[in-house]
Amino acid sequence: MENYDLIIIGTGSAMNYINPIIDLNPEIRVAVIDKDEPGGICLTRGCIPSKILLYPAELIRELETASIFGIELEIKGIDFLAIMERMRKKIGEDIEAIRKGLAENPYLDYYHESAEFVSPYTLKVGEKTLHSEMIFLCTGSKPAIPPVKGLEETGYLTSDTVLKLTEFPKKLAILGGSYIAAEYGHFFSAMGADVTIIGRNPQFLPQEEPEISRLARRKMSEYMKVITNHEAIEVRKEENGQKTVIAKERNSGQEVKITVDEVLVATGRAPNTDILHPERAGIKTDIEGWILVNEYLETSQPNIWAFGDANGKYLLKHVGNYESGIVYLNAILKEKVKADYHAVPHAVFSHPEIAGVGMKEQEAIEKYGEERILIGLKFFEDTAKGSAMELRDYFVKVILDAEADKILGAHIIGPQASVLIHQIIPLMYTELRSPAPIMRAMDIHPSLSEVVTRAFYSRLPPEHYHHLLKHIGL
Repeated sequence: MENYDLIIIGTGSAMNYINPIIDLNPEIRVAVIDKDEPGGICLTRGCIPSKILLYPAELIRELETASIFGIELEIKGIDFLAIMERMRKKIGEDIEAIRKGLAENPYLDYYHESAEFVSPYTLKVGEKTLHSEMIFLCTGSKPAIPPVKGLEETGYLTSDTVLKLTEFPKKLAILGGSYIAAEYGHFFSAMGADVTIIGRNPQFLPQEEPEISRLARRKMSEYMKVITNHEAIEVRKEENGQKTVIAKERNSGQEVKITVDEVLVATGRAPNTDILHPERAGIKTDIEGWILVNEYLETSQPNIWAFGDANGKYLLKHVGNYESGIVYLNAILKEKVKADYHAVPHAVFSHPEIAGVGMKEQEAIEKYGEERILIGLKFFEDTAKGSAMELRDYFVKVILDAEADKILGAHIIGPQASVLIHQIIPLMYTELRSPAPIMRAMDIHPSLSEVVTRAFYSRLPPEHYHHLLKHIGL
């Protein structure tokens, strides 16, 4: 048995504080374990490769608007394989650099193996048994595959395997109606594919505010087909090699058939605890298999910590990074710092782009009461820059506690939403969470950022806000 002072499972966010840990105690024995390519999900098969693909897709969408401004352009060709190879080359170089760094680091032992618990604080890793009284579990997640008849036999892509494509699918069905579906729907349709999204939820992008989802669906339906409230019940292989997806409307039972070249499954993520077997270590999980942690991110087994996707709270890289800092403070520096999720930001890099932070409207009403809530609203087109860009329908929504004049949440749909939201995020991490700094500051004029500031000046009670939306067809 190999004894260590610290065992780390996962090479993504789990590695953020490895250098400070070693600097504090150069004699510490550390084992780093990862069954997959090093670098974590974000680098190897998640946010980084997908955003490398989405940038050329965004360029294509921008070029398509040129005629509005009196510019006649023609896209003569799109080299799908070149775009894919550029992505694979860029992430491949980063993966190799991380692999080399791990293998050559004299302060740690790197195991490119699966790990599973055999007892508390003891793991089987390949042919070896490792033991430590301190363990970091940053084991990530995997694509969730629904039990659809014929799916396994017919074959399908996931957000992992789609990155390995070498042939362009001219027709693509995406099972799932959330973030991954929206982003890959954007990418493949921009490449020229005929894309159909099939979501089981009545609302496209169900995690977003309903009015943002409605506008997103309207805009995205201009370049792909979006079907909601449909359950995929069967996938069949055709004689010509194509695949037919049969989906049933969940209320009426009416069936639709979509024949495509490929099926991409984007129905969410699942935990990796079936491999890890945390129950053998006395580590509790929820009914789905996500590892349960307390407010300090410690599991039910003392000095074993779970963060990132492993605890199932927020499957976002920046949350994993934040949580790695909390674990460093609590496990290594022996502080007692609680994880704070009151203002977790997110973005959907679709076309249009979407971003949000903090509470949604219904959450705010349930917590504070409707009489205390005010909604700030501003449309991009009502600013000088938005008008110059010929933007239509996109908007910023801010949610405020009128009694305390406190920002509770914000939601944006439109160009650069993921950038614009950052005007608001820092304010939500101040003690008062007041909108005063953004309202008193100078905005460069004309700039797109003015749409955020002006949203705070136009405040409506929820009833009046929704009456206005209904009036304009949202």
